[in-house]
Amino acid sequence: MEQTLVILKPSAVERCLIGEIITRIQNRGLIITGMKMMQLDEAILREHYAHLVDKPFFPSIVKSMTASPVIVMVLKGVEVVEVFRAMTGVTNGRKAAPGTLRGDFCMSGQANIVHASDSVENALIEIARFFKPEEVFDYTPANIDFLYGDDEQKQ
Repeated sequence: MEQTLVILKPSAVERCLIGEIITRIQNRGLIITGMKMMQLDEAILREHYAHLVDKPFFPSIVKSMTASPVIVMVLKGVEVVEVFRAMTGVTNGRKAAPGTLRGDFCMSGQANIVHASDSVENALIEIARFFKPEEVFDYTPANIDFLYGDDEQKQ
């Protein structure tokens, strides 16, 4: 099964949306295999958002992403990158569809409550950036037979 990285940004933490977002993740059937709270700093943000470092708005990203601790998670599931990105909605919350996390809980393009890996390859890089190997657990939940058909579990 695929893995993906999720960051519940300060805009989610400060608005007390952690439980609601985790509930939606679990209700969908995605498996949380790693989770912790941490304080991000500019060094890790420069690495994580390397493609944006030279943009004039990068200092605003640093300010917003260091405003409070974040929750970082590793999710596992069949096509989890695609599934979670669909759950997240488009970057700008004002344009995100109702029913998505951003569509239901945010009004901003920057304070957009959640980061979701954009590909399987980037997910692996991002997971290694935020988690030590021993902080991610490879386990199969007891309800797996009620989440996937037999042939899907091997993906």
